[in-house]
Amino acid sequence: MGRCNGRCTLVGFCCLQLVAALERQIFDFLGYQWAPILANFLHIMAVILGIFGTIQYRSRYLMMYAVWLVLWVGWNAFIICFYLEVGRLSQDRDFIMTFNTSLHRSWWMENGPGCLVTPVLNSNLAPEDHHVITVSGCLLDYQYIEVVSSATQIFLALFGFVYACYVSKVFLEEEDSFDFIGGFDSYGYQAPQKTSHLQLQPLYT
Repeated sequence: MGRCNGRCTLVGFCCLQLVAALERQIFDFLGYQWAPILANFLHIMAVILGIFGTIQYRSRYLMMYAVWLVLWVGWNAFIICFYLEVGRLSQDRDFIMTFNTSLHRSWWMENGPGCLVTPVLNSNLAPEDHHVITVSGCLLDYQYIEVVSSATQIFLALFGFVYACYVSKVFLEEEDSFDFIGGFDSYGYQAPQKTSHLQLQPLYT
């Protein structure tokens, strides 16, 4: 029962990660955020690998999943620093999220709760094929929505990492115990055979 509880809990966290990643992927697609889209795709693949490894008792897959979670935490920490403009990071200068291919920002910038978008006509600041807008009245700025989303990913990843290490350790212990039990065959161990208690006597004619 204890083993099932650990496996079931890990599968539950993986499912939560999968739902959160798919939700994030949708909004990143709407905002043309190519770097997060690529990272989300890799994360979805890693979570599916973790679910498969948990169900199929594959400790190696769980280790790969745990290693990816470390990278995932680092990526989301970078996103938090980027949107909070920690250090020299600047959203107005660095377009890392779009691989510097466009000026698109987060989808939440124009579609956040309570946001009112007003286009600025005849603006000389807009590059070709772009337009300038002003956003006002937002109940929560898009930067903080992205920060909350990344913090949620980090929270789920930390719990997933702990349970992945625990379940992987349980699987490895079980594999070692099975190797020990089956190890007798490698040394040519044979069970003792029963001997008959019947005494044979010569037949005289």
